[in-house]
This record gives sequence, C-alpha cells and structure tokens, in this order.
Amino acid sequence: MHKSPEAFRTISEVAVDLDVPKHVLRFWEGKFTQLRPLKRGGGRRYYRPEDVNLLRGIRQLLYGDGYTIKGVQRILREQGIRHVMSCWELIVDGSAKVDVTEIPDVAADVAMGAAGQSEMGGNPTVLAATQIKEFRSLLAELGECRKLLAEAKS
Repeated sequence: MHKSPEAFRTISEVAVDLDVPKHVLRFWEGKFTQLRPLKRGGGRRYYRPEDVNLLRGIRQLLYGDGYTIKGVQRILREQGIRHVMSCWELIVDGSAKVDVTEIPDVAADVAMGAAGQSEMGGNPTVLAATQIKEFRSLLAELGECRKLLAEAKS
C-alpha cells in the first residue's frame, strides 16, 4: 500500500523506509529531543513527515557521513533542524564542499592537521568532495587491514 507523502507513518514503516531497526529509532528519540513522534493509545508511535525527514537527515549524518551522536547533536544545536532535514537530500558531486568543522571527533583533527584547532577559533579548512571520498576510502582500507591482522593473530 502506498501512502501519500503527508500521511503519518508507524515506527515499522519508518524502520523499513530508513533500513534501521525499530529499537534504533526509539534510541534516537532519547538522544535527539527534537524527535517527537505522536504517541497514541498503547504507546503506538506515529511519525509526521517532518519527523521522517529529520530521521533521514540523522541517519545520513550518522551512517553516511560518519558523525557520532554527539556530533549530530551539535549540528542540531548549532545549525538547526532544517539543516539536518536537508542533509539526506544533498547529493555529493565533484563541486560539493564540506566544512571540516562539521566533521566530528578524530576525523576533524586529522583533516585539519591539528587536534582541536577548530574549537580554538582557527580558520576552518574546506575539503573538496573528492578529498572526503579519498579520506573515507583510506579509512575503509584501514578497516580491511585491521580485519586481516585480527585474522592472522587468531
């Protein structure tokens, strides 16, 4: 059955749509206070279209862009819900740019070349999408190397 884009969605429908388990959606509700699905009798959740778009943005930032939960919380606090909602709609192409101050934790430190530089008021560096892809590729390769080493040890 196909629902209209304005229709409310159950947690099961949203979980299938986002390819995320239902317990993860419930967990995110606790971590991101901006998520407030309607709860009806028996605690059944109904997600508004805005809730679904926010969840898509959160999912993109966490799973697609590699942010931590604290990183996404910071983005929500500093840039707002609309920004996060729009994250899932963005298609990265060769001309897309990402501000390194938005890359969380260790990734930001590595990308900027100095730990904590962005928090100390330094000028943010901008990476091209190709550089970000290269960085992610190197991280994936590192992950594969770790797997091979773990297999060799056992």
